[in-house]
Amino acid sequence: MPTTPTPERDSDSRRSQLIKGLSEMALLCVLRGGPRYGLELLERLHEEAGLEVADGTIYPLLHRLERAGLVAADWRTDTDNGRPRKYYAPTPSGEAELATMLAEWRALRAKLDRLTDGDKP
Repeated sequence: MPTTPTPERDSDSRRSQLIKGLSEMALLCVLRGGPRYGLELLERLHEEAGLEVADGTIYPLLHRLERAGLVAADWRTDTDNGRPRKYYAPTPSGEAELATMLAEWRALRAKLDRLTDGDKP
């Protein structure tokens, strides 16, 4: 039996879709600070941006960015526990793509601000 949408469920769905749409940009922003491994990326996205991104979402996203040539990955052995981890860093193409994304985001945000603020000067 289908469930009836509720305002809370609709809001969660809208928020989830918005985060998915911005996740590549957010991830590339975090990677500007240097190479990071998956769990560290999840923690930084949560701490710095308040984004709850599931690990089931982050790894497919990282792999997609890697296939697109926007991030490069390499395995490193963690000196604290000797466990190998895959670290990701932006490529020059990834840095250029991030600059484009940020410019587009800022332009869109300015337009939406004008719209939502009632075209205030």
